Amino acid sequence: MDKKTKSVVFIILSSFSFAVMGAFVKGAGQLPSIEKSLFRNLISCIVAFILIIRHKSSFFGKKENQKYLLGRSLLGTLGIVASFYAIDHMVLSDASMLNKLSPFFVTIFAVIFLKEKINSIQVFALIGAFIGSLFIIKPAFNIDIIPALIGVSSAIFAGAAYTLVRFLGNKEEYYTIVFYFSLVSIITTLPFVIIKFEPFTFNQFLYLIGTGVFASIAQFSLTIAYKYAPASEVSIYDYVNIIFSAIIGQVIFNELPDKYSIFGYTLIIGASVAVFLYTRRKRGKIQIALEDTTSK
Repeated sequence: MDKKTKSVVFIILSSFSFAVMGAFVKGAGQLPSIEKSLFRNLISCIVAFILIIRHKSSFFGKKENQKYLLGRSLLGTLGIVASFYAIDHMVLSDASMLNKLSPFFVTIFAVIFLKEKINSIQVFALIGAFIGSLFIIKPAFNIDIIPALIGVSSAIFAGAAYTLVRFLGNKEEYYTIVFYFSLVSIITTLPFVIIKFEPFTFNQFLYLIGTGVFASIAQFSLTIAYKYAPASEVSIYDYVNIIFSAIIGQVIFNELPDKYSIFGYTLIIGASVAVFLYTRRKRGKIQIALEDTTSK
């Protein structure tokens, strides 16, 4: 396989693993979301620890990057807890779709904090994604809207965290970032888990372990995917997660998204496809121009 094909394969593996992770989160029952997130990060921390030892790399990164690593870790932790809460209280595919709004928030934060430029296609895509999210949320301005709003907040926190990851770029190894994030998440959630600990059965324990295992597979698969090809070329394939989540939700939990949610999915995925096609076309034009310049 060429590099792009490998990247697509790992993206799809990541999407499937995230969908299975969501099923394990939901299957663990009414345990607190923060308790579930602790187990999710515990497995990732162990895997990242092994990789750092193997590569003889840094556990905590460079001194000048500490505030960015810490910010990424705290925002990522809030994103996971919010995402798990949404999964527990919504249709699985709806919760997954709201979390997939994070790339649009990355665009917004990159413009505000990284001073990146935004084009008209991205502006229309942001508007389309916002309208699509309203069809999923179906705002009724009562208590039923809370899980959906928390689901959107998970995308906001994740978007802010990914913006910091983008800023860190090649400054830190990916396993150092994952280890730092996982460790900070464990440290910050552990006191809350101890204070409000909910005993779990052996079956729930297996679900919690499954959550951590598939979260780790998903996270590292995504990292490897972006190693083989630029995110702008393959990130669109991450939306197959919604298909996997919808199938799992129907088969295991007897859940089906309603027509409004499906229309919302269409708008959000359509907006992503538009940005993807525009970016690929622009990249192609730049490549042709460079080749013409080289030939001359």
